[in-house]
Amino acid sequence: MENRAAWIVGAGDGTGGAIARRFARAGFATCVTRRNADKLRPLVDDITSGGGRACAIVCDARKEDEVSASVERIEGEIAPIDVFVFNVGANVPSGVLDETPRKYFKIWEMACFGGFLTAREVAKRMVSRGRGTMLFTGATASLRGAANFAAFAGAKHGLRALAQSMARELGPKGIHVSHVIIDGAIDTAFIRDNAPAVYATKEQGGILDPEHIAENYWHLHAQPRDAWTFEMDLRPWSERW
Repeated sequence: MENRAAWIVGAGDGTGGAIARRFARAGFATCVTRRNADKLRPLVDDITSGGGRACAIVCDARKEDEVSASVERIEGEIAPIDVFVFNVGANVPSGVLDETPRKYFKIWEMACFGGFLTAREVAKRMVSRGRGTMLFTGATASLRGAANFAAFAGAKHGLRALAQSMARELGPKGIHVSHVIIDGAIDTAFIRDNAPAVYATKEQGGILDPEHIAENYWHLHAQPRDAWTFEMDLRPWSERW
């Protein structure tokens, strides 16, 4: 894998970081992206200290010029992007009666429009090579909109539709596009600090382990092309459907 890169857009402390570490262990040059360089440094140090290759790519996925420059840098200086993961969050609650146009638009920009910009730019390169894996992180909101989450649900529904369309268009060109629905709480500091009752179920397997989520992303990438999965949903055994 020395000549292949995995680009993880939205490489946070939970799922995104775990995905980056998993692909680094497989030998990929792992390019991790957030808007803040300081927040990327611990992840890059963790991967490199373990013998992997990692590079911090600071980019705002909502800005076309930054996205184009980031892809140019990875492809020109590091390695061809063989795996692309869009893992940007934006899970911000707000009642629809109090929602503002600015906030609604910002959430859509982050969780949906950013997915389009980054995926389109990578797809141009993958199609020319006739191979590649594109993985989009969804949520419960990808399937149903909860009360007080209208903006987030709209963005996640849109991202799922984008992934569906891209899978149908790019699959025949050799590109595996998949959408992963994470239906449940994830083992993160945010859940630990803000939902202690939920976090207390961790020992019983009641919340998702980011490392186990990452293993499923690797599985999707490793699938033979005669049996590709488009959509996978992951949830703890105790989570209600």
